Amino acid sequence: MSKNILGLIDFSSVTEDIVAKAAELSKVYDAKCWLVHVARPDPEFIGYDVGPKYIRDARAEHLLDEHHKLDEYKSRVISEGVNCEVLLVQGEIMETIHHEVEKLGIDLIVLGSHGRSMLYELMVGSVCENLLKNSKVPLYVLPAKK
Repeated sequence: MSKNILGLIDFSSVTEDIVAKAAELSKVYDAKCWLVHVARPDPEFIGYDVGPKYIRDARAEHLLDEHHKLDEYKSRVISEGVNCEVLLVQGEIMETIHHEVEKLGIDLIVLGSHGRSMLYELMVGSVCENLLKNSKVPLYVLPAKK
């Protein structure tokens, strides 16, 4: 049975560390490395049928830029001799992460913790905190750079 390690990418200050650690662990455990970024869904007012065209174009350009960054990470990981794939998936963040973990048969998730303020965590919540409480697979959590 093949092993799969997921690096959860958010393009924050800890992303480089996540990519490096996911690649390192994939190499050590002879696992496939998946680098996944979950983009929030388009707000309803900028869907492809309604809304100003310039907003839709800006959103499409932003997603394309993120996809190019993911491809750069993939090339770097492959150059280290690791089997790697990237995914940019739009959806509600937690629901999409859990779905991709299940679909890809992930054995370990590498992610960053941002150490935001208590008020932010209370109001918005945290992907890391949610995964710590609800993940069915082990987590490798990297602290954000200060």
